Amino acid sequence: MKTAFLLLAALVASAPTSHAWAQAYPTRPVRLIAPFPPGGGTDLLSRIIAVPMSESLGQTVVVDNRPGAGGAIGAEITARAAPDGHTLILVSSSYCATSAYQKIPYDPVKDIQPIILIGTTGLLVTVHPQVAATSIKALIAQAKANPGKLNYASVGTGSVAHLGFELFKQMSGANIVHVPYKGGGPALTATVAGEVQATLTSMVPTIPHVRVGRLRALGVTTVKRSALLPDVPPIGESVPGFEITHWYGMWGPKGIPKAIVTRWNKEVAKVLLTAAMKRQMQGEGLETAAGPPEEFLKYVSRDVAKWRKVIKAAGIK
Repeated sequence: MKTAFLLLAALVASAPTSHAWAQAYPTRPVRLIAPFPPGGGTDLLSRIIAVPMSESLGQTVVVDNRPGAGGAIGAEITARAAPDGHTLILVSSSYCATSAYQKIPYDPVKDIQPIILIGTTGLLVTVHPQVAATSIKALIAQAKANPGKLNYASVGTGSVAHLGFELFKQMSGANIVHVPYKGGGPALTATVAGEVQATLTSMVPTIPHVRVGRLRALGVTTVKRSALLPDVPPIGESVPGFEITHWYGMWGPKGIPKAIVTRWNKEVAKVLLTAAMKRQMQGEGLETAAGPPEEFLKYVSRDVAKWRKVIKAAGIK
């Protein structure tokens, strides 16, 4: 009995504390999941952040693209991962839409560990240059005159692009057919190629196509105009009350030690708040956030509830 007690005491004394373990972290490369294919907003931001974070952590941060199901596949992989800080995910607001739309084996709000809200932006309604409409009102009129003849691409069924466009259809009465793709990159490529006539995607990957004339921007989902596209009006000017704030953030499996969460939050914020990074994000239409985990959790909670209401009101299955 005495021997067993002494052995137990020795094990407890030699076991690393949570703080010591966090200081040793990371012990191997960190996997940062991007739940959409290359070319979309989550992929671009993941790769931008991975480089300085690799230097800061002393371990490689590997971007792992896991597309499919509107981002739900990558999110489930992350939620099921060991809560040791070696598997994280960078998501857009599509995470909330997809979580509200699909049956998932975890609570999208309570069963994750928020890390940081990276930034906020708007979504753009853009059309192929051959589409006659040059404004949101004209697009609505064209769709009403030709019901079911226009198509729009989304980044996946149940994504914020899908549910956002469905909300636009509900509020405007436009009949435009949904064509889902597996991410922002494929959705933009399809619209640029003329496979579909319109899309609703993040400003981050869309602006370059607008600037060179491959796409025509008709409206932005934010309340105010973007300084990067001052000639593009808010959709709410044509469809009163319509508004969507698009965002990007990071989270990990529930149960990650607080010290690791705090370290990631501070290190990513440090990257985001550098003058060079702020210029880069502003150049892509993103307003830097870099707040505490609690701020990000509020966005997640609010948007999951919002999209559940939209799905119920529209009877979307």
